[in-house]
Amino acid sequence: MRKILFIYFLTFSFSFGVCAQNSSAWTEKISPNLMEQATTGDASLDFIIILKSQANLSAASAKTTKISKGTYVLAQLQTTAAQTQTGLVAYLNQQNMAFRSFYVVNAIQAIGNTDQLMAIAQFPIVEKIIANSPYQIEAPTEIADAQLTPTEIEWGIQMIGADQVWEMGYRGQGAVIGGQDTGYDWVHPALQTKYRGYVDADSVDHNYNWHDAIHSINPLNGDTTSNASNNPCGLDVTEPCDDNRHGTHTMGTMVGSDGENEVGVAPDAKWIGCRNMERGWGSPASYIECFEWLMAPTDLNNENPNPALSPHAFANSWGCPPIEGCDTSNFSVMEMVVNNVKSSGIVVVVSAGNSGSECSTVRNPAAIFENSFTVGSTRSNDTISGFSSRGPVLVDGSMRMKPDISAPGSQVRSTVPGDSYATFSGTSMAGPHVAGVVALIISANPSLAGQVDQIESIIKQSAVAKTTDQDCGVTPGTTTPNNTYGHGRIDALAAVQLALLATPTEEIFDTPISVYPNPFTQALHFDLGTLTGRTSVEVFNATGQLVLTSTFEGTGVHRLMVPNLSHGIYFYYLKNGDQVMRGKVVKE
Repeated sequence: MRKILFIYFLTFSFSFGVCAQNSSAWTEKISPNLMEQATTGDASLDFIIILKSQANLSAASAKTTKISKGTYVLAQLQTTAAQTQTGLVAYLNQQNMAFRSFYVVNAIQAIGNTDQLMAIAQFPIVEKIIANSPYQIEAPTEIADAQLTPTEIEWGIQMIGADQVWEMGYRGQGAVIGGQDTGYDWVHPALQTKYRGYVDADSVDHNYNWHDAIHSINPLNGDTTSNASNNPCGLDVTEPCDDNRHGTHTMGTMVGSDGENEVGVAPDAKWIGCRNMERGWGSPASYIECFEWLMAPTDLNNENPNPALSPHAFANSWGCPPIEGCDTSNFSVMEMVVNNVKSSGIVVVVSAGNSGSECSTVRNPAAIFENSFTVGSTRSNDTISGFSSRGPVLVDGSMRMKPDISAPGSQVRSTVPGDSYATFSGTSMAGPHVAGVVALIISANPSLAGQVDQIESIIKQSAVAKTTDQDCGVTPGTTTPNNTYGHGRIDALAAVQLALLATPTEEIFDTPISVYPNPFTQALHFDLGTLTGRTSVEVFNATGQLVLTSTFEGTGVHRLMVPNLSHGIYFYYLKNGDQVMRGKVVKE
């Protein structure tokens, strides 16, 4: 009987009127803008089906390396998708519907008619269905080139002290940066040798280094036909190409250098990329596809994902405004994607947006999310750019402080297709500076790879504190952090110096250990639990000097008085026999 009912359900042709009369619960699964499309008679609907079952990645934080995090997260996500999508996939195939399965979030993009949409909404495993509405990149402003001498290092690089980090020998070597954008001109002289797929002039491998998520012409570009030749790159291209210039500019700020034009923060880092926009127009599906690929790059057949080849950080210089379909009914989908990618050990750098200077203008995904490392823009005089979006985030009711950090974004000179350079302004230019700093940190201290929270903390703690007379939300602009600059303007030199002192916070004692309070004032307490024997403690300041030592005997809580320590960051090292624990605390 169940089998007969199931077949009947799959083959029954639903009409909007009948379904609406019989039940209203399933209609609530369909986002309002998608329902509007369905009721206005659109013959072909492009939508994303979100399943109720989503992977539990809570154990990822216990993994100690980037590769172990990525491998665990990939396995959990793929297993959840494989176990739950089968019935729905069978229906899509039975209906001859075009579709694409995702696992970075347990979802399926599909193209179908109104009857098919309504049938899918009645699957018990379906949580919600959202429109795959296209939306446009928040384009930066191009200004006349300042005629900067090619041999001169760009002002933003000098402002954050990246050139001083180079003098220390850290230029991004050993780090990989990614981007999802309008594509990249990989043969640009400042980018070609930095592309991870480049071996030499006669040997290039685009497998695991490039992915194109653009499979069709976007109608919002206004073409009279949907011919692939309308796009200067074409569709589903097998080597990097930029159809807009925006992506090439952002990548140049991350790694660009040709011996004369020093435009990149981490010129010896390698880069990989994914095209997520068709001439500036993207969609939730194209962004999700690139997120998924960057988390676990594949070969050119989109097979054999390998999280060991994912970047340490990647820049996202795009946003989805409400006018293009992003609203509170579908924020959670992209947020799940961001959360899962971060869990895999990757720093997700996101531009704040160019809707300033009013408060609460950080209002579009993915900049609004907690786990996005959101970046505002500063000018060459080290003040906030007028266009830089401010917090707090009101659109989701969170009152979340944003941006997290700020970086040079006004009048930034970088690479554009055709072996050329141009000067753009926008938070799209600020985000790549931060991704570049992540590469410098990894170059200086490879053990921090995959330790996303710690890397973000280092960048925030080492930033140049910036205040303002603009009070946004309940946080005064005269305090740090604030909703204009976040924790301040990035300082690459200070960040690397701090990173050199850091070790991944890990506990390998057999018994739980806690160190509190953090921040502390006059004393630190070390709760050794049931640990027996002698435990030594060493405390180092931010310059690496040993400032305090002590020894504890036996179990329980031990207090260490530290009244003479100055304010700042300190690192502790506990040792009991062969067992060790490292961590960081702050003196208020």
